[in-house]
Amino acid sequence: MARDDKLKLGTFVYTFGFNPAGWLHPASDVNGANKIDHLLNVAKVSEAAKFDFMFVADSPAAAIGDADALARSPTKMNRFEPLTLITALAAMTDRLGFVATASTSYYEPYNIARIFSSIDHLSGGRACWNVVTSDHDETGYNFNRTGLDPHALRYERGEEFLDVVFGLWDSFEPDALLLDRQSGVYYDKDKLHTLNHKGKHFQVRGPLNSAATPQGRPVIAQAGGSEAGMELAARTAEIVFSLASSIERNGAFYRNVKERMGKYGRSQDDLKMMPGIVVNVGETKAEAQAKVDFLIDNLHPDVGRWMLGEFLETDLSGAELDKPFPMERLPKEPKGSKALFEELGDFIRQGHTLGHLIRHYAEKSTGNGITGTPKEIADFMEEWFEARAADGFILMFPTLPASLDDFVELVVPELRRRGLFRKEYEGSTLRQNLGISTPPNRYVASRLAGE
Repeated sequence: MARDDKLKLGTFVYTFGFNPAGWLHPASDVNGANKIDHLLNVAKVSEAAKFDFMFVADSPAAAIGDADALARSPTKMNRFEPLTLITALAAMTDRLGFVATASTSYYEPYNIARIFSSIDHLSGGRACWNVVTSDHDETGYNFNRTGLDPHALRYERGEEFLDVVFGLWDSFEPDALLLDRQSGVYYDKDKLHTLNHKGKHFQVRGPLNSAATPQGRPVIAQAGGSEAGMELAARTAEIVFSLASSIERNGAFYRNVKERMGKYGRSQDDLKMMPGIVVNVGETKAEAQAKVDFLIDNLHPDVGRWMLGEFLETDLSGAELDKPFPMERLPKEPKGSKALFEELGDFIRQGHTLGHLIRHYAEKSTGNGITGTPKEIADFMEEWFEARAADGFILMFPTLPASLDDFVELVVPELRRRGLFRKEYEGSTLRQNLGISTPPNRYVASRLAGE
């Protein structure tokens, strides 16, 4: 059955683009990591195209590994703290949503609840928290740990963390502010609630000293292909970021997560599955491929080894490019995303040389990349959308702003011609534009249930 909704689109942001050689592109601003102008331009272009949001990826640590490779790759180095960044960008935009990554392993729930509540107020209802538990050892070294906590412990803490944040966001009922100058009463004391949470990982009294936000509460984004990750997504997430190599695999993931939502009393429409795709577009296939070749040809071999090794959480330094992938260096289990690890493992087992695999990964990023004409890109997106393997896409542009500009100029008109993408925003908040509802305040729901 044909869908009656439209694609959701978000711009994924590393400072210079998803490809580590993006900063070498002649159209990039080499000083862009430390000035607002570059990322404000990305936000403005995304908003003018009526994208749903700008997604700011992050890790609370400098990358570690081959020093020579890292010195050539600023993808995850020298970048703004995301919550500060989106606050600044929100003040200079009107409709674009902002998704920022913050880890449950290295914040306290009260901090996150208060910060995102403030951002949602300041932006007029355009804030989204990308919930992560972190997935690299180097993050722990900055937070009084000797590495990364075990996966099960991180998820256990993360689930309780989310529950506490949700409880704090419900502190003020939506109509708690009376603002009655005549009586001198600012808020209704009976509509402010103390959480008094006492759990395994957190003790948080509350209440949050911030009123209900324009969205009721900020949107929640999450990525995670493990069993625990899918269950948490079904219970709490409203945007799910996935990376899958085929329409069949992502369709199965789509159904797996959405079919779990009913037991939590949630509608499947309130979760948008948005695979990340690397997009290279040109007016001709040859032009699109030339853009790919420029970046890959400028990708230093040390950077390629580091990029692939970082994803796989293994050291590939010194490995020969013209030989098959050294299987002895492949970990048996991932520390981070199980789904992403399995995706690339499939490619490795096909027996490609390390050099070929690096090139493939740089272009396809575990199979989710597409290079082609506007029609070919639109065909890909329409097929996934109509097959319900995706509700939209997080666009991982190889270089910024050039790849974003290309997509807006060439692909967006084709999507609109097909009736797949909006011409104007539906509302003023991120929830309204995504077409997702606001979870009810628990205290209001409890009172109504008792009447």
